[in-house]
Amino acid sequence: MAKTPINNDIRKLRFNQDEMTQQQLADKVGVTRQTIAAIENGKYSPTLELAFRIAQVFSLPLEEVFTYNPEDTKK
Repeated sequence: MAKTPINNDIRKLRFNQDEMTQQQLADKVGVTRQTIAAIENGKYSPTLELAFRIAQVFSLPLEEVFTYNPEDTKK
């Protein structure tokens, strides 16, 4: 599976938020822990709705959690 052009800082944000686990974040946004792991590792791009829900958990705007780099698809 190819790496997506959407990068994120979820792992860092979870750590800075009382070392939140993937499972805790998954529970807050209504997905599985495996989905969070796949997003963190760049193996899955979240839907727009899920991306907003994740950003909302951290009380941050979407662009501070996710970045788009189309150059990643050219590698």
